[in-house]
Amino acid sequence: AIWYAREGTPVTQSQVGYTSRFAAELATQPGFADAYMKEGRVPQAGTLQRFPALAATLERLARHGLDDFYRGDLAHALASDLERLGSPVRREDLQRQVASVVTPLAATLSVGTAFNLPPPTQGLASLLTLAIFDRLRGSTRADTYEHVHGLVEATKQAFLVRNRHICDPDAMRVNPADFLTEAKLEECTRAIDANRARPWPEPAINGDTVWMGAADRNGCMVSYIQSVYWEFGSGVVLADTGVTWQNRGSSFSLDPASHLALVPGRKPFHTLNPALARLADGRTMVYGNMGGDGQPQSQAAVFTRYAMFNQDLQQAVTAPRWLLGRTWGEMSVSLKLESRFAPALVAALRQAGHDVEVVEEFSDIVGHAGALVTNPNGVIAGAADPRSDGVVAAY
Repeated sequence: AIWYAREGTPVTQSQVGYTSRFAAELATQPGFADAYMKEGRVPQAGTLQRFPALAATLERLARHGLDDFYRGDLAHALASDLERLGSPVRREDLQRQVASVVTPLAATLSVGTAFNLPPPTQGLASLLTLAIFDRLRGSTRADTYEHVHGLVEATKQAFLVRNRHICDPDAMRVNPADFLTEAKLEECTRAIDANRARPWPEPAINGDTVWMGAADRNGCMVSYIQSVYWEFGSGVVLADTGVTWQNRGSSFSLDPASHLALVPGRKPFHTLNPALARLADGRTMVYGNMGGDGQPQSQAAVFTRYAMFNQDLQQAVTAPRWLLGRTWGEMSVSLKLESRFAPALVAALRQAGHDVEVVEEFSDIVGHAGALVTNPNGVIAGAADPRSDGVVAAY
C-alpha cells in the first residue's frame, strides 16, 4: 500500500466513471481536486495517480503502530486539519474511538450455518433474507421465478426489520438475535405471497464499498469490508495526511424521536456486513459485495446459487443479478434486473406486480461480488466479479 501510494497506482475505468459523474459536485470539496483530478480534469484510465501525503501517513502507521491514528501525533494532525475545515470532530473524539470484538449473529439453514455482523451493521438483514428464503424454496431451481421472487420478497421482510430497529446496539430496544428464532422466521415467511409482490418502497441506503476475502493453507479465512460510504465519502481529502474522510454520519436522523437520532457518542447505522458460512459438508465460505442496499441482495443471490443450487462458484458470481430499490443518485425504486435474465422470468415478475426495470447485461448497480471457499481437502476456490476491477490472486 505504501509503495502504490508513493509510486502510483493506475486509474481504473471504474474510477474514471465515478469521478466524471461526481466531479462537479465534489471539485470544490477541500483537497478533492488535488487528490483525484489532474489539473482540474478527470484523469484518464491507465494513467498513474500518486498520493504522497497518504504514503507518508501509511509509513508513519507502520513505524509507530495503528494506535497513532487515534491517539498519537497522527491523530493530532487529523484533528487539526478537520478543525481548520470547520468540522466539529476534535482530537478527544478520536481518542475515544475503540474497535470492538463482537460475537457474530448466526442463522441456521438447511445447508449449514450463516454468520454475519451484529448492529450497527445490516448483517441481520442479510441473514434474515437467507433464512426466510430457505423456508420458501422447496424444490425450486436457480434463476427461476420462484428463486428471484422468493429472494426479493424475503429481502423486503428483512429490510422492514432493519429499517425499524437497527441502530447503535446500545440504543436498540430489541435483541437482533430474536429475529432469527424459528417463530419470527415463520412469521416473516407467512407474510410472503408466492404469487404477488409486496408494495414497495422502504427507504433506500446508498454506499461505496469494497469487499475482500482471504484464506490460508491452515484453513483460516477472513471476510473483510471497508467503505467511506458515498462514492468518495465526504469528498474531503485532508491536506496534511492525504486521508479521505468518510461521511457515515449522514446515516443519522435529525428527528430526536427516531431510533437513528443524532446523539453524541452514538454509532451510525451502516451497511457493511462481510459474510461467512460453514456448510454442512465441511466447506467454509466467505463472501460479500459492495452496494448499500444491494449488499444483502447480491450476497443472497451468490450464496443461494452456490450453496443451495450447487452452481460453480464463479458461475454464481457472474450470473445475472438484481437490485430492489434506489441506486446512487437516482430516484427509481424499481426492481432492476440485468438483461441476461430470461424474458419469461421478467414477464412473470411483472405479472406478479413487481415494478421491473431491465438494465445492461453487467451493471454496476447490482454491486461487485466476490467469494472464497475452502474445501475439506484444503483446496481453495475463488470467484471475482466481471462487473468490477477485482481479481482472485494466489501467492
